[in-house]
Amino acid sequence: MTTIATILKHKGHEVISVSPELTVSDVIHTLSERRIGAVLLQDGPKIGIVSERDIIHAFSAHGAATLQMKAREIMTRNVQTATPETSIRKAMEMMTEGRFRHIPVLDHGKLVGLVSIGDVVKARIMEQESEVDSLKAYVVGAA
Repeated sequence: MTTIATILKHKGHEVISVSPELTVSDVIHTLSERRIGAVLLQDGPKIGIVSERDIIHAFSAHGAATLQMKAREIMTRNVQTATPETSIRKAMEMMTEGRFRHIPVLDHGKLVGLVSIGDVVKARIMEQESEVDSLKAYVVGAA
């Protein structure tokens, strides 16, 4: 069973986080510069996230004024998290049911990574390819 730890082993543990006090304009610049879809906001032990979707929803509600709003004003607050031991299947299920694309990874309460739906799908495809290869080897060996 493939876990989030496997993804982090290949992807790395770097997490881009910003201050909740940054303007949305600054967050957009960070997302663009880093070519990422979301950033974490940490305020003590609390974790929030600002994704491209959060920005779009804010623009829909507030128009151009969104650019001067603080990141904390548009962030998603009730962020679901995973652990390194969370299975790829469980992470995919959580993301699909919750309709979100990024999940922070906590190890004993400490932030150790951020995984995207793209990371999860890639790992799941690799897992399935490995299963198919094993089955092919079994069938050839049994013949």
